[in-house]
Formats: sequence, structure tokens, C-alpha cells
Amino acid sequence: MKNFNFQAGTKILFGKNKINELADEVLNYSNRILITYGQGSVVKSGLLDAVKNKLEEKGIFYKELSGIQPNPRLTSVKEGVQLCKDHNLGFILAVGGGSIIDATKAMAAGFSYDGDPWDFMLRKAVPENPLPLGSILTLAATGSEMNGGAVITNDATEEKLPMGSDLLRPKFSILDPTYTFSVNKYQSASGTVDIMSHIFEQYFTPDSGTEIQDCIAESILKTCIMYGPVVLEEPENYEARANLMWASSLALNGLTVTGKMMGDWSTHMIEHEVSAIYDLTHGVGLAIIFPHWMEYVLNERNAFKFARLGKNVFGIAEESEMDAAHKTIEAIRNFFTSLNMPAQLTEVDIPSDRIKEMGEKACKFGPIGYFKRLNAEAVTEILEMAK
Repeated sequence: MKNFNFQAGTKILFGKNKINELADEVLNYSNRILITYGQGSVVKSGLLDAVKNKLEEKGIFYKELSGIQPNPRLTSVKEGVQLCKDHNLGFILAVGGGSIIDATKAMAAGFSYDGDPWDFMLRKAVPENPLPLGSILTLAATGSEMNGGAVITNDATEEKLPMGSDLLRPKFSILDPTYTFSVNKYQSASGTVDIMSHIFEQYFTPDSGTEIQDCIAESILKTCIMYGPVVLEEPENYEARANLMWASSLALNGLTVTGKMMGDWSTHMIEHEVSAIYDLTHGVGLAIIFPHWMEYVLNERNAFKFARLGKNVFGIAEESEMDAAHKTIEAIRNFFTSLNMPAQLTEVDIPSDRIKEMGEKACKFGPIGYFKRLNAEAVTEILEMAK
């Protein structure tokens, strides 16, 4: 295990009616804020009105930015930055899922930066003195509610790239599982895959001696396997929603990657290229690509890690580590299929004519991945397997 510093700086307010603490938390930072949200679900559910009422009770001034899309766009980021500057706002509150929170982080970073916010994604700039932000989570998936990472899409260039800084961790996040009761089956399944994929990215690394991290990761995976199917059939099952919501946060707050070199993240980078062009739901893309990535990188040297996951998560017992590894990959694919997730790109009407281009763009900054380094040719092969 490597040396590490660990600080999960986000205050979590978990449970029913935690919105009652919203205004006091906001006032720790500003009495003039921007509320960001998506394309209508928080309006229909009444959550947005509840948020406004809580803010108005304490005399907090707010402006609104609605219409932030899944795979959040750079245009929304720029609009939010300008609103904060025009109205002298000192805090941003994201109400929604990971896309809303990601866009909000980029706005927070862009507020104190004179250049184009896309510079953060191009690694030309790093966030300095960003606006503080908080979140009210409505979808268990990305883990953005408890980390400093974000992924933004640039429609003009058909790119989807990450940025990140510990300075962009939400100051607080309200996690009320009842806010996820209305999430449909498709998005609930996609969110479950997203959570599991974050664990896979941090589990499959070249590191050794990280038993505690790997055991925690396996427990989160087992929780997803237990409760993912439940929420599809019982959308208002509080315990199922609560466990998935907390799994989302723990899967990507740094807990399972501490003491490791870093996560792999090649599958995410590949999926970003697909969804940047075709606007595919992130978790759906991961459900397609991850098993193919696993098949591609599996070899005699790393089969033991797949075998370990198969034994501890799926109860797979084979004398041969390679046989166990293959069965583990198949078990993962079968679980995704049981959630009605697709297994190939053709199932979501994505053609194969731009596969080589996507492979090259995924490696625009060089080879990706650490479990096994992948160049553009390797990424193209994985996408060919997934087509």
C-alpha cells in the first residue's frame, strides 16, 4: 500500500427531510446563490418549490439556471458563470443528478477564471478560488455529490472530457433517498451500472497490499447487486434506494483508491468518446463497454484479480484462475443484462463508421489506463468488439 492523504471534505446530510437544514448550510457561505437544475423532473416533483421555500424563509436571494442536459454542455457552464458574475452570486446549489452537479462544478471553477472554461478540460488551466457549491441529489449514480470531479461535453468539437480538483468538492450534499423514488427503471439501472463501474475502475489496478480497499469495493458491488434489481420492481423501497444512494457516494469519494497509484479509468475515457458523439446515457455506455474491456485486458498475469472478484462477489469457485476470470466477466455481463442494459452498441443504434476516430480521440493526450495501457489501436479493437 502506498502513502496517501485522504480527506472527504463534503458534509453529508443523509435521510428524510434533510432539506430542512438547507438554508442554514447555504448561509455558511452566501446569501446570494444560483440554483441549477435540469429539464423538469425537480419541477414536476415539487422539489424545486420546496428548495425555494426554504431559501425564502431565510431571506436568501437566488437566480435560476434550468435546462442542464444529461452529458452537461459547455454552453450551460458558460451561462451559469455569466449569471453568477452579473448578479454577484456567492454560492451555487445543484439540484439533480450527476450531470447537474458536474456542470455546477465547472461553473464554480469558471467564475474566477478569465479564460474559456473549456481550458480546464484541455488541461490548460486548473481551478483556483472557485465559488463554493452544494448539492441536493436526485439520482444515485455518478458520485459527483462527494468528489471534486466533473465531465463536460463540448458540442462544437464533439468532445467529452473530465476536469477535477479537491477545491470543487461540494461543501455539503443533501441525500434524501425519497427524492429518487420517481427515477424510472432505465435510469435506475443505468445508475446502478455507473456505481459499479466506478468501483471496477479503482479495483482493477496494478497495486498490491490494498486488502481493506478491495474488501470495501467488493462490499459496495454486492450492495449494488442486491438492491439494483429491487429498485426496478419496488421504486419506493426506501432501504434499497438508501443503500444505492450511499453506495454512489462511497464508490467515488476516494475511499477505495487510497493507497493505490490511481484508478484505471480507460473504460470511462472510451465511453466518453461514444456519448460525446451519440449522446448515449453514461451508465448504458459503460454497461456495453466494460465487459469488452475486461475481455481485452485479461491475461495470465492479472487473472487472479478477476478470480478474486468472482469468488468474493459472485461466489465463483474454479481451480483455474483463468476459468474463474472468464466466468466472472460473464457474470458481470449477465447482471447488466438482467437490468435490461444493452450488451452491444448496435442495440442502442450506434453505427460503427466512427470507431477508429473514437479510438484516436480517446488517446489524444496519450495512452490510457493503468491496469493495462491502451493506445488508439487497442481502444479501437475494444470498440470493434463492442459494436
